[in-house]
Amino acid sequence: MSLTRKLSVAAAAAVLLGGVAACGSSSSSDGERASATSVSSSGSELVVYSGRDEDLVDPLIDRIGAGVGVPVEVDYSGNTNAQAAKILEEGDRSPADVFLGQDAGALGALDDAGVLAPLPQDILDRVPEQYRGADGTWVATSARARVLAYNTDDVQAAELPTGIDGILDPRWKGRIGYAPTNASFQAFVTGLRVTRGEDGAEQWLRAFSANEPVAFEGNGPLISAVDDGQVAAGLTNHYYFYPYVAEKGPAASLALHSFDANDPGSLVNVAGVGVLTSADNQEQAFALVREMLSTQSQQYFADETAEYPVVGGITSKYDLPPLPQGASDLDLGQLASLEQTQALLTEVGMI
Repeated sequence: MSLTRKLSVAAAAAVLLGGVAACGSSSSSDGERASATSVSSSGSELVVYSGRDEDLVDPLIDRIGAGVGVPVEVDYSGNTNAQAAKILEEGDRSPADVFLGQDAGALGALDDAGVLAPLPQDILDRVPEQYRGADGTWVATSARARVLAYNTDDVQAAELPTGIDGILDPRWKGRIGYAPTNASFQAFVTGLRVTRGEDGAEQWLRAFSANEPVAFEGNGPLISAVDDGQVAAGLTNHYYFYPYVAEKGPAASLALHSFDANDPGSLVNVAGVGVLTSADNQEQAFALVREMLSTQSQQYFADETAEYPVVGGITSKYDLPPLPQGASDLDLGQLASLEQTQALLTEVGMI
C-alpha cells in the first residue's frame, strides 16, 4: 500500500471513529446494534461486517445463504461507522469480504479510501443510478426519506411548511423535535452542507437552534414524543412512523409530512452493501450482493422495516408514498464528509 493510500485510509478511519463517538448510543435507534460477535476468516466462509441490526440481518442471511456457495459468517460487533472504521484500520488484513452498512456516508468513506471493489455490471443494472456509488463500488439495499412527523391534534395540515426554512418561523419556537446525535440527522446536515454550502448550512443551523428545538436521543423516542404531544412535530426518517402506527392503531395522533422534493429536508438516504478489494471470496461476495437485491430480499426490507425497496416492482405491506425524486439528485457519496458536519454541529452547539 502506498504512503498516500495509507494516509487517506487513516484519515477516513479517524473520521468514522469520530462518528462513533458523536453518535453514541443513539446509533441503535437507526437499526444498528452492537453484539459481542467476532469472526476470523479461514477463506472457507464468507465474512460480512454488518452495521445493521442482527435481528434484521440474521433471518435474511439464513434465507439467502444457500445461494452464496459457502457458509456466511456475520460480525455485528459495532454500528455502521464502527464497522467501517474497523475495515480501514485492518486494511488488507481484514477478514471481511462484505460490508453491509446503514448509511451512504460510511460507504462513501470506504469508497474514498479505495477499499471497495467495482461491482459487476449485472448488479449495478438492478439498482437506479442515484442509489449506487458513482464509480460502481457499492449499491443500495433499501432507501428511506427524511420527513416531518406531526401531531394531528396540535397541527393542521395547512399549517405545515413546504421546506425546512418554514420551521424557522417563530410560531414553531420550542415545538420542533430532532435527534442531533443520530446518524440520520447528521446525514441530513451533510446534505444541507453539500446543497447550500458551508455558510448556508451554518446560517440555517443557527436559526434553527435559535428557535429552541427540543433534542431527543433518537428517532424512536422522538416519534413517541410527537404522538404524546411533547412536541408538535419532529424531523425524522419515514420508516419509524409506519410500524409505530401499525402497533398503536387508531390511538396514534401522528401523520407524516414531506417537504418539497428539491428541499434539503426531503433527503433520500440508503442502506447499502459493498465488496472489499481484499476479499478472499470475491465471487461469493458478489453472489451475496445479488441475493440482497433479489425480489424476496427486497420484499423483506420493505415489509420488515417499512424501508423503500431499490429494485422495481416491489410494494410494501405499508402504504408508502412515492419517494421524492428531486431530493435523490444528490450524489449520496458526498455524505461521506461526516467530520465537517460534526465540527459544524459542535460549533453551533448542537452536539
